[in-house]
Amino acid sequence: MHICNKSCTAINNVVAHEILDSRGYPTLEVEVWLENGAKGVAAVPSGASTGIYEAHELRDGDTRRYRGMGVGKATHNVNHVIRDLIVGMNGLNQVDIDRKMIAEDGSKNKKNFGANAMLGVSLATAKAAAAAKGMPLYQYIGGCNAKILPVPMLNCINGGKHADNKLSIQEFMIAPTGAPTFARAMEQSANVFHTLKKILKEEKHITSVGDEGGFAPNFDSDEMAIEYLVRAIEVAGYIPGEDFKIALDVASSEMYKEAALHGKEGQYMFFKTGKFYTTDQLIDYYADLMKKFPIYSIEDGLNEEDFEGISYMTDKLGHKLQIVGDDLFVTNTERIGKGIELNAGNAVLIKPNQIGTLTETLDAICMTKSHNWKAIVSHRSGETTDTTIADIAVATGVGQIKTGAPSRGERMAKYNRLLRIEHELDASGMYAGNFLHW
Repeated sequence: MHICNKSCTAINNVVAHEILDSRGYPTLEVEVWLENGAKGVAAVPSGASTGIYEAHELRDGDTRRYRGMGVGKATHNVNHVIRDLIVGMNGLNQVDIDRKMIAEDGSKNKKNFGANAMLGVSLATAKAAAAAKGMPLYQYIGGCNAKILPVPMLNCINGGKHADNKLSIQEFMIAPTGAPTFARAMEQSANVFHTLKKILKEEKHITSVGDEGGFAPNFDSDEMAIEYLVRAIEVAGYIPGEDFKIALDVASSEMYKEAALHGKEGQYMFFKTGKFYTTDQLIDYYADLMKKFPIYSIEDGLNEEDFEGISYMTDKLGHKLQIVGDDLFVTNTERIGKGIELNAGNAVLIKPNQIGTLTETLDAICMTKSHNWKAIVSHRSGETTDTTIADIAVATGVGQIKTGAPSRGERMAKYNRLLRIEHELDASGMYAGNFLHW
């Protein structure tokens, strides 16, 4: 018989239900209760441009509900399988709980329980434990020295799979590296964002926003999108390269697949303009862009299976460019370890739902940082108002977060959480733009 006193942190109950994400598709929200009454709630995001090595997101496949996108199976797994596994376990033992779920799932990619089911339970457990300890989540995860506010990477112009326009590069982002605080960084970023909207409107471009809050104008070229970002920075009164730098998410695996469909195996097709590039030509294209614009970061610059190509790109550009692996690494320590061994990149995008538990997410960050690589905590295109990634970014001191434009409530929820954390930390808080090497 389980006996628990008033301060007991054993898990008492676990409940999941289906909610809708920012794109109107189902996802899970999970609630975890401890014996002492502490409660944690977490909602799980979903990606549109996903890597083939990501942990499995379990969907129902029943076209009578949400066009097959329902998460009834994942919800059932939480309520009737995972619940029975972990009720009675100490909610403070995050690693034990996560490892038990991984072991009982028994698959390499979490296809049995579903990574979405497991992540919801994992994050809700951490939140319940933090509540039981009377701590904010970032302090519970990161300890008393959790104090670094990350530089935000704000997706201001959308292309690729995120937009119906002529742009092949998926995300064009600004990073306020010159601000003194996170609050000033957001103020400056909002100024640039609204200035960009004003310029686009005056010049008769589309100003509606996409999945991640960025604009989707029908520019004639990807370079034109970067030119508009630079103009917006300047018109807003800031200096490109000093106050702001630019980051790109190329999502090149989509271009690689498209080229193959057109009979150009091993090449990249800027599919909205019809131009093809070899690996060498694409790297040279990035080098040319860096000469023209203050670009400091390129994500998924080559195909997600091309460790050799990324290694070559790192040798050529890595001394002055953050070369980020997202689809390449999928927050998986095995793949990150291979990248480190081959010098294929120098930064990792961290997405908890790519791997499925908080423990594995933190392991991925630890491995990345221990080899002096950069880590960037990231959202997904299908988001909720859950703000866990903001706390993870501060807890781990990674110094960068990617969570969309200063637009749309599910994006602003993360930025507003970081504003509140900075206020809580007061003088002890440190904005990463002041000391990270850019």
